[in-house]
Amino acid sequence: MSLPIEPAVVLEILDEASREILEVYERDDFGVEHKADDSPLTEADRRANEVIVARLTERYPDIPVLSEESKEVPYADRSCWERFWLVDPVDGTKEFIKRNGEFTVNIALVENGVPVFGGVARPTEGVIFFGGPELGAFLREKDGKVVTLDQSARPHFRELDRITVVASRSHLTQEVTDFVEDLRGKGKEVEFLSAGSSLKLCLVAEGKADVYPRFGPTMEWDTGAAHAVVLGAGRQVNIAETGEPLVYNKENLLNPWFIVE
Repeated sequence: MSLPIEPAVVLEILDEASREILEVYERDDFGVEHKADDSPLTEADRRANEVIVARLTERYPDIPVLSEESKEVPYADRSCWERFWLVDPVDGTKEFIKRNGEFTVNIALVENGVPVFGGVARPTEGVIFFGGPELGAFLREKDGKVVTLDQSARPHFRELDRITVVASRSHLTQEVTDFVEDLRGKGKEVEFLSAGSSLKLCLVAEGKADVYPRFGPTMEWDTGAAHAVVLGAGRQVNIAETGEPLVYNKENLLNPWFIVE
């Protein structure tokens, strides 16, 4: 399968959005508001969203965009989309407000429910994770060097005696604690690694973590871009209850619990 888009174009858009975000990040006042669900929204979210949606629409006018910060698209309209952009302008707004740098910009291209390309930028570090199942996975470092991420030969986490589990910095649940304790009960030595936003999926793609159990709420735009990178690196994102692959453009955009393995 050949991609209908140019990865370099997406990386340029991520860089432009990152610059917009950092302009706000360096201020004393982020312009924080709260949405209907009480989740925070900053000027950075709005500015990044405007840049991303505008640039994607200019370059690829035939591919619709679904973004966390844009007007909701009814399922009756998007159910017929075979291909679309899935965007989270600032994933980890709570991390942004805390100024810990662990927030990302996520752009994914989804085809028939599968993320076929994704780019995940970490503005404060100047790096971008990108890739997809047919492309492979890569890390563009701050100096522009591109490193290949290939975990296809890495054993499944349950085959390891020592396991690095990555979990959320802001949303640790009892179920994740139970997951870790279950591994320890089976004689596994477990190291616990905490991170914010979609960086958790990228840590598995990068090989710094063996598994990411997400037993808490996420939306499709939270995971799509990093999911593509994980697939490119030779790992999987599976629904915790069924073991089936996580899919996109569902009627309900809320993800079920999943495991990156």
